[in-house]
Amino acid sequence: MKFDRVKSLDAILATAKKKSLNRSLGAFQLTMLGIGGIIGTGIFVLTSEAAQKAGPGMMLSFILAGFICMCAAICYSELASMVPTAGSAYTYTYAVMGERLAWMVGWALILEYAIGASAVASSWSGYMIGLIENLFHIEISPLWVNSPSAGGYINLPAVVITLLITWLLILGTTESARANAILVGIKVAALSLFAILAIPVMNTSHFEPFMPTGITGMAGAAASIFFAYVGFDAVSTAAEETRNPQRNVPIALIASLAFCTIFYLLVSLGAIGSPLGAQPITGADGSILAPGTLALEQRCRAIAATGTQDPLPCSHEALAHVLRSIGWTRIGNLIGLAATIALPSVVLMMIFGQTRIFFTMARDGLLPDSFARVHPRYRTPHIVTIVTGIGTALGAAFLPVGTLADYSNSGTLFAFAMVAVSVLILRRTDPTRVRPFRAPAIWLFAPLAIIGCIYLYLSLDLIAILVLPVWGVIGLLIYYGYGRSRSYVGRGIEVSDSMNS
Repeated sequence: MKFDRVKSLDAILATAKKKSLNRSLGAFQLTMLGIGGIIGTGIFVLTSEAAQKAGPGMMLSFILAGFICMCAAICYSELASMVPTAGSAYTYTYAVMGERLAWMVGWALILEYAIGASAVASSWSGYMIGLIENLFHIEISPLWVNSPSAGGYINLPAVVITLLITWLLILGTTESARANAILVGIKVAALSLFAILAIPVMNTSHFEPFMPTGITGMAGAAASIFFAYVGFDAVSTAAEETRNPQRNVPIALIASLAFCTIFYLLVSLGAIGSPLGAQPITGADGSILAPGTLALEQRCRAIAATGTQDPLPCSHEALAHVLRSIGWTRIGNLIGLAATIALPSVVLMMIFGQTRIFFTMARDGLLPDSFARVHPRYRTPHIVTIVTGIGTALGAAFLPVGTLADYSNSGTLFAFAMVAVSVLILRRTDPTRVRPFRAPAIWLFAPLAIIGCIYLYLSLDLIAILVLPVWGVIGLLIYYGYGRSRSYVGRGIEVSDSMNS
């Protein structure tokens, strides 16, 4: 179904050529960008929440979420090879289903990238504070590291790291990618060390019962830890800054996702088999407590008061806590240090992705022209990077990490589903167009991606489910109040003459 304003693929490519970004990224840097975006808060932080929701069955949750992402990645690969420009799902939707749905996808991607970056920055703050307290035995007032909902004033460390990363992104894409590659190496080394130490000593009896919360709990955990995979699509947002994107983008998309899925399974295997186990915490009546609730927090405090080690679902630094439980206290602290050093790469990736979405929407006239201005020296969209950085810092300062992650997932699932719909429609409406990467079995993988995204969306908590339609209504008000009347497609022009080149 097409709407009244569809921007053809030829017009999109022509616009990108007139107003382009510097192509400086190769296949390795692009893959590192994907891995940097994927490995982060999900595995370092949300492992505890997955254990509380699904117990040892969280391994199936990682597999389910990873499979759905792989189906979406195959769809992304075909479209990214055909349209190697910034914009990702927003651009693909514009070319296939029209401006209104494209705007909605772009608007939903704010939930994925900007809100997701806030979540990662907030979780980084928790690791950093935990590391300081464990290494130096320095107590830091929670008033300056907690959100107001947790009894604090502001999460100040999260604000600082977000603003530093914003500054790095303004300096340039190549510089950011180099820094990201170093941070990715640190994360991969940390997770490898965790698996090497934890898996050989795992207790297989801790895998029983394997699914204490059943299919529903496993699906709920998959919906939450879907955030662990968010980030691979940032590869497609960097297509316009990639050398030979028709080859390098599909390679980076699929390679980064496959690599991270294997790592996640190895890490979850070690965590479940540790002395902590992964069985959910129950209340006095035997019912399984919901993660993030006051009841669970109070139960965890009661367990700690007995002198017993905190169970995995109670930990705010899961992997470091597991290693301490098997006698590797110093290595556990090093894992915490690695997370503290490396998690900023995920914030970098997410802010990077959001700025490229805004850049493309502004280049189409749906947002102010200033959002598409490129810095004369650094050749980066500096204005939109500053705006995104400030917004991300505010979210990290005042909102809790778990809530941010679920909100981010709702926007991501919508965008992924729209990409899968777009690739199917384009196969029917433009079958002869050259496809440098032609996705295999697309009539199988695309429907699986759509069904899987809908299933995970409906498995989210009710508030997270409601966030997407409410956010969408706000977006439509802005579209009809500003963007529609200024759209270049609607006005019959391709690119604003007022933009600086």
